[in-house]
Amino acid sequence: MTTCVVVKKGNEIAIASDSLVTFGDTRLSSAYENNEKIFKVGDSYVTLAGTAAHFPVMRKLLLEMGEECRLGSREEVFDTYSRVHALLKDKYFLNTKEDEDDPYESSQITSLIANAHGIFGVYSYREVFSFERFWGIGSGRNFALGAMHAVYDQPLGARAIAEIGVQAGAEFDKSSSAPFRIFSLRALDGQA
Repeated sequence: MTTCVVVKKGNEIAIASDSLVTFGDTRLSSAYENNEKIFKVGDSYVTLAGTAAHFPVMRKLLLEMGEECRLGSREEVFDTYSRVHALLKDKYFLNTKEDEDDPYESSQITSLIANAHGIFGVYSYREVFSFERFWGIGSGRNFALGAMHAVYDQPLGARAIAEIGVQAGAEFDKSSSAPFRIFSLRALDGQA
């Protein structure tokens, strides 16, 4: 799996990920493949957790949407990912089935988004969350969340806290590893 985090503190927003890809018991480190888990879409940074197949598909879909890809608010993220869900089914033959009692079709996607408007998380039924401090996804998320919680109130910026989060994920999660990719940006109007 992975460790991916987003952090918002002061006027800074950051997104970070590890770089390990796993296939069952096989590890594919960055020494063998340039595993970029964060990609830029307009003014936003997007990362995913789950199957490696999602990365090229989501990168292509979101970039091809052009102006229709709006990620500046919880509502815009929901609308965009709802359109993505239809495209995933029609163009890429997404298997929407998870459990018998699913309330909705699943997009099979867990995603984090960081931009000047905030930090957002999207889950498989297109649930969208707008986070105020930090969040994490992937198999290393619990380690990352604990580490970020422990240091959030210290005099550190969002980028440093995000790095601590992915470092903790890589330290304790067998499916996460350095090197890390970290991007930071200023919050809109300096307000985060």
